[in-house]
Amino acid sequence: MEKINRNDLCWCGSGKKYKSCHMALDEKIHHYELQGHIIPGRDILKTKEQIQGIKESSAINIAVLDAIEKIMRPGVSTGEIDELAHDLTVQMGGIPAPLNYEGFPKSVCTSINEVVCHGIPSRDIILKEGDIINVDASTIYKGYFSDSSRMYCIGEVSAEKKKLVQVTKECVEKGLAMVKPWNFLGDMAQAVNDHAKANGYSVVVDIGGHGIGLEFHEEPFVSYVTKAGTEMLMVPGMVFTIEPMVNMGTSEIYIDDDDGWTVYTEDGKPSAQWEITVAVTERGYEVLTW
Repeated sequence: MEKINRNDLCWCGSGKKYKSCHMALDEKIHHYELQGHIIPGRDILKTKEQIQGIKESSAINIAVLDAIEKIMRPGVSTGEIDELAHDLTVQMGGIPAPLNYEGFPKSVCTSINEVVCHGIPSRDIILKEGDIINVDASTIYKGYFSDSSRMYCIGEVSAEKKKLVQVTKECVEKGLAMVKPWNFLGDMAQAVNDHAKANGYSVVVDIGGHGIGLEFHEEPFVSYVTKAGTEMLMVPGMVFTIEPMVNMGTSEIYIDDDDGWTVYTEDGKPSAQWEITVAVTERGYEVLTW
């Protein structure tokens, strides 16, 4: 970290002297750095004002997923879901973050059954009785980004699929319980992975969570298959997603060659995902989206 004199203005932009703002935190982070741990750079840590901006963006994100829940039934197309998400986001003053992101053509991702993630909505894809679907919504509001996804069960769903959806949500909760300052991202990851494996499931390795707030995808990459005591140190001001993709069968996946986006399970078995955005606080965590 760049050396700052104790009486200089703090690097965070608070206007306070460094000694009465971030100096003690930086010294503690440096202690872990000297032990060889991965530490977050200052560009990763969010100020209180920035976290407030992410919260305001998150309010739109949550409202979108709440509205989608009301139309989920057999016969609805994923194109209709996308249009509702787009229109409501815009009405509330936001911008759908996925739309045109690296060429993605829609405002949300809709991933049904064996689709792991990044499913592209279409008027031609119709929800059927017994489907499970993940809708991943992301919002830009006044320059701040938020991100979350939920699972929806369509009509009468098999006991096997219901269990997958429930256990995946529990994986997020287990991971969230490990979010606290001076723990490691690996502590959260192992809690997630252990719970999935205990229920006979696997966790996708190649796709994970991410930092978020000032950009759609920021550092760090958040794995859900690493070990406790490894990965980046969690520090107050970090904001990232917890979004494990839990498969009923193998963790192996592949990407559709035709659209370049849609990710499927290799064995064709169902996959589920819940995503939340969480901020690390001085005492633990604050959930920004669910």
